[in-house]
Amino acid sequence: MLKAEWTKYTLKFYRQSRTSREVLNFKETYFIKIWDSAKPNVIGYGEAGLFRGLSSDDTPEFTSILDECCANINGLNLATLPSSAIRMGIETALSDLENGGEHEPFYSGMIPPTRINGLIWMGDKQFMLNEIEVKLRQGFSCLKLKIGGIDFASEVDILNSIRSRYSRDELELRLDANGAFLPENAMRRLEILSAFDIHSIEQPIKAGQIEAMAKICGVSPISIALDEELIGIKSLEDKVDIIRAIRPSYIILKPTLCGGFAQSDEWISIAERNNIGWWATSALESNIGLNAIARWTAAHKVKMPQGLGTGQLYTNNVDSPLTLNGEYLTSLPTNRWNFNEIRF
Repeated sequence: MLKAEWTKYTLKFYRQSRTSREVLNFKETYFIKIWDSAKPNVIGYGEAGLFRGLSSDDTPEFTSILDECCANINGLNLATLPSSAIRMGIETALSDLENGGEHEPFYSGMIPPTRINGLIWMGDKQFMLNEIEVKLRQGFSCLKLKIGGIDFASEVDILNSIRSRYSRDELELRLDANGAFLPENAMRRLEILSAFDIHSIEQPIKAGQIEAMAKICGVSPISIALDEELIGIKSLEDKVDIIRAIRPSYIILKPTLCGGFAQSDEWISIAERNNIGWWATSALESNIGLNAIARWTAAHKVKMPQGLGTGQLYTNNVDSPLTLNGEYLTSLPTNRWNFNEIRF
């Protein structure tokens, strides 16, 4: 018989991390462990990475749902779970348990090297330029810049500085506006940004403005990628409707926020049937969640750079075999997981 427990864990950033929505000093997450009472020493771990202020799971009932899921783990129907993060956490823990527990797959084989973009957090102009130089020295050939947190003119200056030194053939640039533009100024800003050979821009305006976003996608000089627009969309019919209504160039899949892995696979099928590209992005998970996303992404045999984290954001992350080799996220089987800091 299966047993399950959960615990809350507070991840602490090495330094403040800023988006157009907020400044982050720490992030709450929830770890889940599942085991068979007949083999209590074999444990599967997962992560329900609640994202305050963004996730549709951010409700007062979140921990009550966790309690209910753990109490009824043997008869649980994942497809009907109302929480995306909890669904992913349980999917991960069950998969881990089935493969021997405690992330045993790491010891029998590494994650295939997966090319990722270098993420440039928001800050003042000099901070962002410094971060860009660091990423370039590390070997990244694709950078993703979060914009919308400082004045637009300074952001344009940053892009001009990059393109004065690196052509589009040398460096791919992605932008993430996190909905910072308004429908009335978005097109003018996109026209200005297009001068810098931008690969794509995520969510130029806030989610939920379907007609406005569809119009932008139809005439934008930069390819548009949907991100927040996908959060909370659950039924197959609604997914198909939003893709056909907006017709973006890409969709960005955060499994923690998009219904877990099975639901994310459904998004991929819809996108591919409609000739829309996609890539995966982590959502500030610990190494437990990042590992799961990296393995799922690698299983899709992706070629374009993915938006995965590096596991280096936090002072108290869970020790893991995850490692960054230049611009490739992979794992070292010689490194071990350490779950000793997690108290259930």
